[in-house]
Amino acid sequence: MLEEIAKKYYHEKGYNCAESILLATNEYYHLNLKDNDFQLVTAFGGGLGCGRICGALTGGLAALGKIFIVEKEVMHELSTEFISNFEKKLETSVCTDLKEKYRSEEFHCLKTVELAANVLENFISEKKNYIKAK
Repeated sequence: MLEEIAKKYYHEKGYNCAESILLATNEYYHLNLKDNDFQLVTAFGGGLGCGRICGALTGGLAALGKIFIVEKEVMHELSTEFISNFEKKLETSVCTDLKEKYRSEEFHCLKTVELAANVLENFISEKKNYIKAK
């Protein structure tokens, strides 16, 4: 389950929200990312570092770019739908708002990471016909 793997990266290994989602997706879906590829999303953690768009969401979008092979216009449609699904489940995509709702002193943004992983896993399952051939 993607949620458990994301939880491991975030809570146990200390990666940020965006890194945890990308690393978990890499492990769960065998994306064959290179060892340091997660650093591509390091700056996305903490709402792009400034509390704006959720890092777990942007990490998920990065993962979708690796999983799906589609024309740019189709990727934009998929991204829009994924963001909509994320916002329906979490009620916002703004980091500062998510922190108010889900952040705890002990676990930080773990709940957001778990929810984002669930949204991502469900989305990928629904869109199987877009997955790259290995």
